[in-house]
Amino acid sequence: MAFIPTKPGTLLSPAPAVMVTCARAGERPNIITIAWAGTVNSDPPMVSVSVRPGRHSHPIIRDTGEFVVNLVGRELLKAADFCGVRSGRDTDKFAACGLEAVPAEGMSQAPAIAQSPVWLACKVRSALELGSHTMFIGEVVSAGVREDLSDPSGRFDFLKAGLVAYCHGEYAGLTRALGFFGFSVARPEVLKRRMNK
Repeated sequence: MAFIPTKPGTLLSPAPAVMVTCARAGERPNIITIAWAGTVNSDPPMVSVSVRPGRHSHPIIRDTGEFVVNLVGRELLKAADFCGVRSGRDTDKFAACGLEAVPAEGMSQAPAIAQSPVWLACKVRSALELGSHTMFIGEVVSAGVREDLSDPSGRFDFLKAGLVAYCHGEYAGLTRALGFFGFSVARPEVLKRRMNK
């Protein structure tokens, strides 16, 4: 099959839809919805979020050196969309969406969202000015996972969280597991056990 030539662009898709929270002393906390977020390192654990300099959250993250990445489940989708199209300069997004800000361990100011299935509290380790966006690379200093997403063995079931991805202007939910790391070389009994749970 032939490919259609197209101009260079950010066609990497889907991307996680996340709600990034930040706060500055004496000001209300803010939420910015970001689809440009990713894992950058495992030891120490680090993630990145890319934010346009004109966004209300940009100077807050830059000045405080901290942010919290809150994953978005289906029940948070409408709030996530709202927080992506409204500015924190004009709107108290926590109040407008009926969300609760809760302390995140290791953060002096940035809260987590109580309704999020998973959150990652991050300290900024570097900020890269890349053009249209600044990439803040944060070390994950603590994390929280909703209690009902853990099975008795301590394994997390992120499919149960109903996580949402962003795909070029549209939101999509995750489907059932199609495989697992190493499934292509797994023994038949392991494949049967893991895929028929």
